[in-house]
Amino acid sequence: MDKFLEMKTFATVVDGGSFVQAADTLGMSKPAVSRHVAELEQRLGVRLLQRTTRKLSLTEEGRLFYGRCKALLADVEVAEEEITAKSIAAKGLIKVNVPVSFGLLELAPLWPDFMSKYPEITLDITLADRIVDLVEEGYDMAIRIARLPNSSLVSKKLTSTRMVLCASPGYLKKHGRPKHPSELANHSVLAYSLLATGDLWEFEGPEGRVTVGVDPTLRTNSGDTCRVAALQNKGIVLQPSFMVGGDLRDGTLVELMPQYRSLEFGVYAIYPTRQYVAPKVRALVNFLTKAMDGVT
Repeated sequence: MDKFLEMKTFATVVDGGSFVQAADTLGMSKPAVSRHVAELEQRLGVRLLQRTTRKLSLTEEGRLFYGRCKALLADVEVAEEEITAKSIAAKGLIKVNVPVSFGLLELAPLWPDFMSKYPEITLDITLADRIVDLVEEGYDMAIRIARLPNSSLVSKKLTSTRMVLCASPGYLKKHGRPKHPSELANHSVLAYSLLATGDLWEFEGPEGRVTVGVDPTLRTNSGDTCRVAALQNKGIVLQPSFMVGGDLRDGTLVELMPQYRSLEFGVYAIYPTRQYVAPKVRALVNFLTKAMDGVT
């Protein structure tokens, strides 16, 4: 009795829609495929497939078991790939897309160390804030900052960052400090135009979620531009902690209304598929995961 072979045969029958197609895929005879499925059903004590002369369909138990089989078979495949990858050198070209500010502030200092560890890997890094199509544009990996990664892609969370509402002491001295998000309507706001929520800023406060519309005096697709304007006393910004963390520590920017926390985003390494991940890509993902542990 080979449980793994039974599960693989059953899943292949479902995927192919017939015993004949499964036999061709697996390189077995049709009677052998039928026997494996029948033995699986007998061992489990349930019928997994409804068979008619025209088509096959899954029973309720079959649908549940099929999902479990696919997950287990995928895990086995990934485990085999990981073992195989250890015996293959990490080398070649990696094309990576990263957000501009995060790439400059957080990733740029890491690349030399990666290059030293993996001298046979060549990096091709593009800094751009637009969402690239990894497959169409030929990227091996991308770094994305988002609340949820795209479900059609494989993702590995590296760290997280939260959006911080802040302004300079000079601005606050002249215009006062807001005590509630609704008061942002009375202030100069410097807005990042690519923020997922646009001109609707979201906060979680003592009374729950608060969403306020802002009317920016400056709107730009560059977070760095917002930050510089804020440092020059021109208004209030909502920027990620990795960008304004240093300013908050040295006091050139001050966090506002800390009881109203804004969005938190995950920082993800995104790649097109879980299957046959190249050793060079796996090496980079593992390096960034370790290097960014604890970074916010």
